[in-house]
Amino acid sequence: MINTEKKVVVSGRVRLARNYADLPFATHGDTPQAQTCIDRAVNAMQDAPGGRYTLRLLKETAPTDQLALVEQHLISKDLLHNRDSGAALIRDDEKISIMINEEDHLRIQALVDGLDLEKAAQEAFEAEAALERIQGFSFDPQLGYLTSCPTNTGTGLRASLMLHLPMLDRFKQMGNVNQNVAKLGLTLRGIYGEGSEALGSVYQVSNQVTLGRKEHDIVEAVTVVGRQLIAMENRLRQRCMQNHTTELKDTILRSYGTMLYAVSMDEKELMQHWSNLRLGAALEMIPHSIEQIDKLLTTAQDAHVRQFMTRQEQTLDVKEARCLLIQQTLAHPKETSAPPAQPDAE
Repeated sequence: MINTEKKVVVSGRVRLARNYADLPFATHGDTPQAQTCIDRAVNAMQDAPGGRYTLRLLKETAPTDQLALVEQHLISKDLLHNRDSGAALIRDDEKISIMINEEDHLRIQALVDGLDLEKAAQEAFEAEAALERIQGFSFDPQLGYLTSCPTNTGTGLRASLMLHLPMLDRFKQMGNVNQNVAKLGLTLRGIYGEGSEALGSVYQVSNQVTLGRKEHDIVEAVTVVGRQLIAMENRLRQRCMQNHTTELKDTILRSYGTMLYAVSMDEKELMQHWSNLRLGAALEMIPHSIEQIDKLLTTAQDAHVRQFMTRQEQTLDVKEARCLLIQQTLAHPKETSAPPAQPDAE
């Protein structure tokens, strides 16, 4: 059986915003100061615990590869606005990335596959400790860590969960959910955070405020709300399985057939069918694991498709190449799975 939380949680993340005490904030820093931030981060993480880090300088990274890093959530879209001095240190397992010269000098983020934000926080704080050995961070005894944006001042910590909530969308519950979440000082955003659309019924729930709250309290608050949303989503899935089984199977298997046999697909259609496939994997209606479907959430996005075309020496249109990539991914069902479920006979 698939873990109940895993059926809904795509990933978790903890991010710390930090600025060096002896340098102007990144938004006002000149090129030498930006290079100082990069040099310090590289020196600090050379022998840091947990694995080897690779430096990615945006000015030396092809545009397609830059966008691929965004699709992997290893860097933000905002970092792309500072291509001349922006950089990222990425641990080999891609569970830790340190953005340099984004809105702040450093944005330290730790990623986990499930709900364990405590683990993500621990990893982020370990990376922070390694970075701080070189130079202390800007800190006020009353306010906490000082940041370019006042909403990050305090702990500088953002905890977030990426959740797949197709039934809350289907039953038009997201409006009420958004209001209730906001009352708790949290917010719901789309797949790429602030200002992005919730494609594929993927939402990020995160804290809005970092000032006046302890790190542990922020992590706990996001986790508690995450568990509540998971419970709501799973109740609606159960109800739909009981009362609308044929309709649900038809929706899932139509998307499965489209993903297996389509010859052209844009990103918006991809996300629609991906959402149905992930629900099908969670309900064990298709012969694929959630991990296989989650992989497509990254690899079937535009930049990754272009990388795939380069590797395969394909000259197809991106929409056509996307279908080829999807079909190669779905060509290997999980070994222990039964055949796809068929709609009940009328």
